[in-house]
Amino acid sequence: MQLKSLKLFCDIVGRRSFSRAAAENGISQSGASQVVNTLEEELGVKLLDRTRRPFQLTPEGEVYYDGCRKMVQQYFALEEEVRTLHAEVAGRVSVASIYSIGLSHMNRFVQSFLRLHPKANVRVQYQHPHRVYELVETDQVDLGLVSFPRSTRAIKATLWREEPMVLVCAPSHSLAQKERVTLHDLHDQVMVAFESDLEIRAEIDRALSDANVEVRVSMEFDNTETIKRAVEIDAGISLLPEPTVDREVAAGALVVRPLAGTELKRPIGIIQRRGKELGQTAQRFRQLLLKHPASATLDGVLENAAHEIAALDQDDEQDDTDVATTDLSSARRSRGNEVAADESREATASLVAVASRPKVS
Repeated sequence: MQLKSLKLFCDIVGRRSFSRAAAENGISQSGASQVVNTLEEELGVKLLDRTRRPFQLTPEGEVYYDGCRKMVQQYFALEEEVRTLHAEVAGRVSVASIYSIGLSHMNRFVQSFLRLHPKANVRVQYQHPHRVYELVETDQVDLGLVSFPRSTRAIKATLWREEPMVLVCAPSHSLAQKERVTLHDLHDQVMVAFESDLEIRAEIDRALSDANVEVRVSMEFDNTETIKRAVEIDAGISLLPEPTVDREVAAGALVVRPLAGTELKRPIGIIQRRGKELGQTAQRFRQLLLKHPASATLDGVLENAAHEIAALDQDDEQDDTDVATTDLSSARRSRGNEVAADESREATASLVAVASRPKVS
């Protein structure tokens, strides 16, 4: 029995598609189907129930898939470890990230990692939060980056960093003239908010309610980019994670003020599939992220890289804190569904579409 047949079977189940798995493995869909038929004939059992749409694993198939997945992961992890034992890290790491994290800082981390390991291959894709969890759970990517992370039976979440929430307003807004802003200063202000079903909105609403502060919500969006465009035209103030507005602040398009007297933050986490053995490249990339949770520290990454990379393997266990064992499991009751639009043009188009029908509550 060839390992590539086992890998193909795992890909078919993980992608929930014969055609996608076949394309990824460079064979035809009929060829992929024949591989599964051969496996079933050799085992004398049905692995997939193809009478259902989409197909489902049989009880025997579930046991076989779980064992094959572990075997395939262990083999490729071992192969990469042997190849890189006396050579540079030259494998691949695949990452799925929510937009607001990726657009803010991921490119700098990738560039730093590739300067440390020029032969490595880093693939990053930006997705909605639920899709990031799905890609990790189905083993289509090594790592995921999400806000308000949570651990599940299938997912292990590690707290990466916490981003302070700040007041964001147009330079012409009255609050931009204040050096010190509290939640009470926001009372009766017009606010551009996240949509009400997002965890980040729930956290903001709780903080305002605890401070007995009421705001007038004029617009609601599901992403930071459109909110920033609305604030730029002075449609209202907003509360956003500080790193997401670095570019606009540097350009003078927006003004930020820390919120005195509050610890309102957005937690960011690294998620991975439980039981998955990461290859050396994925391990090193994950360790680099954990070593440098704040983007400001990246300026010194290359200077200290030689010393830190040598120590990363020893430090991995102590850095690895499962979110399920932290206060986040109770303080943040579900993962956020925050997403971000591509960039200014699409965000502005969305804004114009709703600006003519503002709602105030």
